[in-house]
Amino acid sequence: MELDFGVNQGFVEEQYLRYCGNPAAVDPSWRRFFETLARDHASSLAALADSANGGGTYDEQVRASSSAVSVGSNGNGGAPSSGASSTNGAAHASNGNGAHASAGNGSSLAQLVSSVTGVLPNGAEFVPATSHSTARSGVSLSADALLVSELQGRVSALVNAYRVRGHVYANLDPLSRNPPVPTELSLSAFGLDEVDPSTLFFTGDMAGPTTLPLAEIVGRLKETYCRTIGVEFTFMEDPEERFWLQRKMESTLNRTELSNDEQLVLLTKLIDAELFEQFLHTKYVGAKRFSLEGAESVIPLMELLIQSSAKHKVEEIVIGMAHRGRLNVLANVMEKSMRELFFAFNDDRPEMHVGRGDVKYHMGFSSDRFIENTKVHLTLCFNPSHLEWVNPVVEGRARAKCDRKGDATRGSVLPLVIHGDAAFAGQGVVAETLNFSRLQGYTTGGTVHLVINNQIGFTTSQEDARSSPYCTDITRMLRCPVFHVNGEDPEAVAQVVRLACDFRQQFAQDVVIDMYCYRRYGHNEADEPRYTQPVMYSLIDKQPSVREMYVRRLQERGFINSDQAEAIATRRRDQMEAELLEARRGSYVPPEYSMGGVWRGYKGGPDIDCPEADTSVPIERLKELAKKVTSYPDDFEANPKAKRFLKERYDRATGEKPLDWGTAETLAYGSLLEEGTRVRLSGQDARRGTFSHRHAVLFDARTGRRYMPLMHVTPELSKIEVWDSPLSEAGVLGFEYGYSLDSPDALVIWEAQFGDFANTAQVTIDQFISSSEDKWHRLNGLVMLLPHGFEGQGPEHSSARLERFLALSAEDNMQVCNLTTPAQIFHAMRRQVLRTYRKPLVIMSPKSLLRHPDASSTLDDLANGSFQRIIPDKVVDPKTARRVIMCSGKVYYDLLAARTVQKKTDIALIRVEQLYPLQPQHVLDVLKPYKQGTDLVWVQEEPWNSGAWFFMNARLPRILEGRYPLRGVTRAESASPATGSHSAHKLEQERLIEEALR
Repeated sequence: MELDFGVNQGFVEEQYLRYCGNPAAVDPSWRRFFETLARDHASSLAALADSANGGGTYDEQVRASSSAVSVGSNGNGGAPSSGASSTNGAAHASNGNGAHASAGNGSSLAQLVSSVTGVLPNGAEFVPATSHSTARSGVSLSADALLVSELQGRVSALVNAYRVRGHVYANLDPLSRNPPVPTELSLSAFGLDEVDPSTLFFTGDMAGPTTLPLAEIVGRLKETYCRTIGVEFTFMEDPEERFWLQRKMESTLNRTELSNDEQLVLLTKLIDAELFEQFLHTKYVGAKRFSLEGAESVIPLMELLIQSSAKHKVEEIVIGMAHRGRLNVLANVMEKSMRELFFAFNDDRPEMHVGRGDVKYHMGFSSDRFIENTKVHLTLCFNPSHLEWVNPVVEGRARAKCDRKGDATRGSVLPLVIHGDAAFAGQGVVAETLNFSRLQGYTTGGTVHLVINNQIGFTTSQEDARSSPYCTDITRMLRCPVFHVNGEDPEAVAQVVRLACDFRQQFAQDVVIDMYCYRRYGHNEADEPRYTQPVMYSLIDKQPSVREMYVRRLQERGFINSDQAEAIATRRRDQMEAELLEARRGSYVPPEYSMGGVWRGYKGGPDIDCPEADTSVPIERLKELAKKVTSYPDDFEANPKAKRFLKERYDRATGEKPLDWGTAETLAYGSLLEEGTRVRLSGQDARRGTFSHRHAVLFDARTGRRYMPLMHVTPELSKIEVWDSPLSEAGVLGFEYGYSLDSPDALVIWEAQFGDFANTAQVTIDQFISSSEDKWHRLNGLVMLLPHGFEGQGPEHSSARLERFLALSAEDNMQVCNLTTPAQIFHAMRRQVLRTYRKPLVIMSPKSLLRHPDASSTLDDLANGSFQRIIPDKVVDPKTARRVIMCSGKVYYDLLAARTVQKKTDIALIRVEQLYPLQPQHVLDVLKPYKQGTDLVWVQEEPWNSGAWFFMNARLPRILEGRYPLRGVTRAESASPATGSHSAHKLEQERLIEEALR
């Protein structure tokens, strides 16, 4: 059998010669092709090699197939197309009907092209041969072969152009009836405008027949890439992902075949979405609801996503979204009782919400949906008005849910994040979240992103909102597919949501749906958008709804008539009227949904109501644990300094030396792991620790192989993760907060490189961590380690802004600590898990105290001690004390050193380790031994307007009731946390200590 590659013969020969010389020199698809042929066509391949080496076989085949081809005038004055001039005696001719004929035997170009067969490996792209490439392989092509190759190459270029640029010319905007003219995709742009449209060309790697007429090739490309779906995918770096998606789209012309039932689902969901908004609009006139009108296709899109996910064995979907359309999603996707939603609009029980709660369009919800007997659990995350800041929270929750299931592939939980176009392009937390989507410590198996593209942000037009053509261009950092779709075409929406779900499950990568729509009203229903967008809203005012458009389409198909559509609407209206009536009954009280599922058994509320836990660990167990956390395999070559570090840690953990912070912290993690608690710690440089105190992960000095001793404290690998995070605070802290929401039984920690770096995550701290219990009745036990202490490192590396956390502290919403001993961190970490009390824990963690000789503990402190909220002075006799200094953190050791040097035996030093919640009885108990009227001084390193002074000065007088006069010793008030001069820092510190002890 002879192998005939037709017009591609020269190209195939060149590839084969390269393969023979070095198989790695050709694309993997070519290697697989030649390896397959070698098994069945050894003799033909030998002939192919001979031909490529100048045997003349290829020329003979081409001459036998056709004589020279001429492309010239079409009889109407048309000029020859570029690059198609006659050579080697070929003449220009015309058949009078615009068909190009050869001067030799009269065969048309269609006949010539159809007379040869192209055989290419699947996925290999045809590259037309040139005189340069053929010269290298020793082949001399005739003019007709060159011409056919060139035209075929132009067709291939046209196909590629549609794939790359088709999205630019797709009909995406529901408000525009005149999509851009695809000039760069015209036949003339590729020198094909004078080719007979019926001419057959090879389709190359297009899905479908191997040859098609030019007109049909163009038609299929337009259908696939320029209809109401525009796709950006050719920049995807993985060829398998790219070709998978390409075949999926081109084989169906980017359409989905919907059954009658599926069309009915689309229609019903569109009716539900529209009627819900209209109902609220008439029953609650002027009330804010952030209507979904103009983007109603979101509801059937989400419904189809749930159905597709169920087919892929997805068990849970975690949803994050801003306020637009949230109420509609709650009612028509989450299936929350409309009675509850109407009750919230009624707002006639003010006593239920005094000082707490949130607006209805920020609220979350969970529900179970059953799709053909398959349960899919839906979780809609609570979200404030900070729009995209919920993104990392969604990812953290999805990751935690997968970890609870033991799902390492992360296919059982699907994150769905719904964005607004302006926020998606404008908010930096988007980029932070996208950046860690493929990192081992944060991946969730791919997220489906849906952009509700209203083409406006509040009152800001697109040209003022971003510098890129698409609001989704930020996702190019991931090289993931982006489906731009016209929201007015629900069936196109159905196609892209199915593709998106299939792609995510197939490749565990993010995928983006950019749904073009509009906003029928202003930013909210009381807003007047025509102040700033008169032209846009003149179009919107004339625009029929998506439901009306789809009903019309279904009527044209004969699928449904207007009476049937109205019957569906009538049933929905009647249901809503009945629910409204129930909501207005005076006896109705909405159910409480919190504290169920994994949160059953945990509690929030007042700190005083929850007893302390026994956090001690027997000494013998600690010593055994010490061996495990300082050991590594015999074939592991640890860094020489790390070896010494581990030896010293072992000595400390076995009682040979005093315990330091890092050793106590490690023993806390190890003991919890032995007890079955999951531990997750992440942050910039968290494995080693910013100050080289942790070394939770060791690195082989020769190979770089990693080893984590803490993973080996139990017979099976312990459930611990320690991750060096990307250089991100907002995204990573949001992720860990989300993780803690679904892990009440785990110790979840975020560590800042320096405490003040938490500044860039302030939204997460303010809107989620500190206030979620008050607003949403949602608890979390996240730990934040924030290095803090004035040690002359400048304004940006001194203060973790303790004052901000104390200002946010109220109603026992979180715990704020500034610890001074290793035993305290040991007990604090264990207490965080062993208590059933779940509140965020903020620790002003040390820097210089990590190695301070006086900041040490003993094994007995761990084995027989407990967490101390306030540590009394055990040296100075209270009866002789003329002054009591209360302080917190590192300044205690500076005061202690100076007191020792100055031999001041009449000044007591009391450490407040937990600044909040500050129980009055604890303060009174520690001061009780001192006689009333004793000078009471609060001393802090921070400036007067920072640190804990304002907080303590506001609370202590009420607690003490005049028993002890209170004053403060601080640095002078300052707009900046600290000086940038080390010597100035020393001078300030000396003056501070001198004043405190004077």
